[in-house]
Amino acid sequence: MLTPHRIVARLVFAVLAKLLRYLAAVLLSLSLLACTPSLDLKGMDISDKAMGGDFTLTDHTGQARSLAGFKGKAVALFFGYTHCPDVCPTTMLEYAEAMKVLGAEADKVQVLFVSVDPQRDTRQVLAGYVPHFDPRFLGLTGSAAAIDKVKAQYQIVAQKVPASGGSYTVDHSAGSYLFDRQGKLRVYEAYGTPSTVLAHDLRELLR
Repeated sequence: MLTPHRIVARLVFAVLAKLLRYLAAVLLSLSLLACTPSLDLKGMDISDKAMGGDFTLTDHTGQARSLAGFKGKAVALFFGYTHCPDVCPTTMLEYAEAMKVLGAEADKVQVLFVSVDPQRDTRQVLAGYVPHFDPRFLGLTGSAAAIDKVKAQYQIVAQKVPASGGSYTVDHSAGSYLFDRQGKLRVYEAYGTPSTVLAHDLRELLR
């Protein structure tokens, strides 16, 4: 039969056990934070933003690609289209130069070009455009619904603008996103960010 003293002792033991488990969890969290190096990022740190996420599209070789499949690499994600007259080729050239700045470390980086114009940007069209900047770059496309879903995930705005002869251009968000090697969204790079800064931030994310 349990005496009042034993009942109290058991209650105290249970409380102490819970407290010790809580303290152990806190100490583990603190130790993990201490082991995580602080990053000297030049772009906008968006690590705490509730946006982004995994997706699957088709690359310019016809292979299905998911963002999660690139874990282990730093990833640069840019949304554009092949008929773009200025923003897209400028940004892709900056990333191509950034890869040169990175040297051997560039093999640990994956640049992804997601088309916001799936009507015209078939994988064959992307194959004739994206690798021109760097053969390691991948162009991604998919159905209009699939592209719209990814655009929404990353808060990308893209609007067709009619042009002469029945053609059109696409006004679209011009920045790009960087992910660390664990696949976490970390940095927003504004349009016009020079290759040296892109290379710097990518190198930081490879740490």
